[in-house]
Amino acid sequence: MVRRYVFGSPLETDAVIKKPEACGSKTQFFEKEGSTLRYMMDEEDIVYGLGENVRGINKRGWIYVSNCTDEPHHHENTSSLYGAHNFLIVAGKGKRPFGLFLDTPDKIAFDIGYTKHSLLEIRIDGMDYELYEFEGETPDEIVKEFREMIGLPFLPPKWAFGFGQCRWSYRTSQEVREVARQYRENHIPIDSIYLDIDYMERYKDFTIDRESFPDFEALVSEMKEQGIHLVPIIDAGVKIEEGYDTYEEGVKNGYFCKDENGEDFVVGVWPGRCHFPDMLNDEARRWFGLKYKFLLDKGIDGFWNDMNEPAIFYSERRLKETFDKLEEYRDINLDVKSFFAFKDMVAGLEKNPEDYRSFYHNYRGERIRHDKVHNLFGYYMTRSAGEAFEELEPDRRILMFSRSSYIGMHRYGGIWMGDNKSWWSHILMNLKMLPSLNMCGFLYTGADIGGFSCDATEDLVLRWLSLGIFTPLMRNHSCDGTRRQEAYAFEDTEAFAGIIGLRYRLLPYLYSEFMKAVLKNEMYARPLGFVWGEDPVARRTEDQLMIGESVMIAPVYEQNAAGRTVYLPEEMKLVRFGGTEITEERELPAGHHYIEVALDEVVIFIRKGRILPLAQTAEKVDDVDWDTLELIHFAQPGAVYELYDDDGAERHPKLEEHISEIVL
Repeated sequence: MVRRYVFGSPLETDAVIKKPEACGSKTQFFEKEGSTLRYMMDEEDIVYGLGENVRGINKRGWIYVSNCTDEPHHHENTSSLYGAHNFLIVAGKGKRPFGLFLDTPDKIAFDIGYTKHSLLEIRIDGMDYELYEFEGETPDEIVKEFREMIGLPFLPPKWAFGFGQCRWSYRTSQEVREVARQYRENHIPIDSIYLDIDYMERYKDFTIDRESFPDFEALVSEMKEQGIHLVPIIDAGVKIEEGYDTYEEGVKNGYFCKDENGEDFVVGVWPGRCHFPDMLNDEARRWFGLKYKFLLDKGIDGFWNDMNEPAIFYSERRLKETFDKLEEYRDINLDVKSFFAFKDMVAGLEKNPEDYRSFYHNYRGERIRHDKVHNLFGYYMTRSAGEAFEELEPDRRILMFSRSSYIGMHRYGGIWMGDNKSWWSHILMNLKMLPSLNMCGFLYTGADIGGFSCDATEDLVLRWLSLGIFTPLMRNHSCDGTRRQEAYAFEDTEAFAGIIGLRYRLLPYLYSEFMKAVLKNEMYARPLGFVWGEDPVARRTEDQLMIGESVMIAPVYEQNAAGRTVYLPEEMKLVRFGGTEITEERELPAGHHYIEVALDEVVIFIRKGRILPLAQTAEKVDDVDWDTLELIHFAQPGAVYELYDDDGAERHPKLEEHISEIVL
């Protein structure tokens, strides 16, 4: 059951594509006072959801703020990351769960037992919003109701389920070729290499640095001959430069965001002084989206959108004020107060809230200040690309994922989990985000394997890969200046080849479960509490997940650990892989078990009555043989598995036609 309430005059976000009729003003579960909603939680209530956030699968005990933020510090005290995902489920003991979705681009604070242990208090910055309440027998049922309301997720091409390698600092064609050579010569499977900002001419969108990449078109073609797709980055800021066509077209047609005086707003991002395209303006959005054709015409078939919260290094006006103020500090004695005032003034240039209140959008004919629609910017940037791909490539899937997002963007692209760090705790954070994002429609997602910033160690990357082989987006990504963490950069390349190779053996199962989750509006990754809701231990277990219908994973995420304790809510079969080979199968009773797991091993658990189809080894997705599958199972003869397979390229496949039954 879904109920919709309308308060004030909410701005249309296009998050919801199937709206039920509006009810009255008294909600079923929340006490409403102005723009604040309150619900008293029981001790056993678990709060699921809110998409991309730090901390646990259970969100109790912290304040989460929906305010899309360029935030590279993913600490326990972080309140906002890159997305605004205002959907949650409260699931208690012995009562029906319920869900809530708040559709508004305003900033929202979800105080989930932080101020008062039993109080869920939601504070909305504005008075204009739509509130949806959901009821169902299970959390899965509520997720299905919500997902049916917001539409089917984006379909990536099949090759995008292969392993990808990225690093900020692949600065030349030759370096890209060297990455490809190392992977292929070491027989480590790979399907994509990502290009960060270095491929552009002076960081300008829809340009190529012809000094560093003089043969870009030939490079794209050469990589494709090796089964490797190049995936370039696109940023939100357009460099201010005479003679640069994107800049000049945007100025001429009024496609950039304006300041309070109606002039094009000036900010600093990667290229220096930039304008932001007005992604909320229908004409400007279409114009920007069609710009992707520049790279599509060169053979590119995948992109990632970045810096689209949007990130602001500085505004031109605030930079001038800061330089003027710095003169006052030149000759004074910087004591404890003046030094920190000096330091904070410079640090305050970046992401300054006042700057986000200083520019405007033309949204459906209305002039709207940016901070009122801030959470929509990244969503609408990715929508611009998605709509353009539909127009330019109507029959072909194009890979697209974004850093910033809002509910509804899942129809146009996936997301990655942002600028994490090479910390062991971030492996666990990666795992915990997966089901929360799935709930919100973001099925194609994954973290930067090995961590983006800080220096990675060999054991950390191997352990992270053991989780990453189960995430739909599987990409190793690192920051310029950090230790190299490509799979061939470490001593035990065979271990890396084995674990990444296992991804390709698992691909028939992983792709099937992903596509069935899309087709049926279900989750690809589930918390144990969604499956065993009456089991108190399963409800509180946060470091294990169900991946699809058959497989439970329990990755090792602590340095120097030789294994870990795993909780089995029911009898299961342990399957141990040493690289791509199965080295052990045994049945285990329900309960707690200590499982040893070496660095080059992956251990999974198969539910009773279920089947896991495996392919033979392959070094790229195109070489995976879907016709000759090995069936690993914990089932009796007659058990059935629904296998999904299509060409992986058709944009609008009739999904049901591609499901076949495998009978044991």
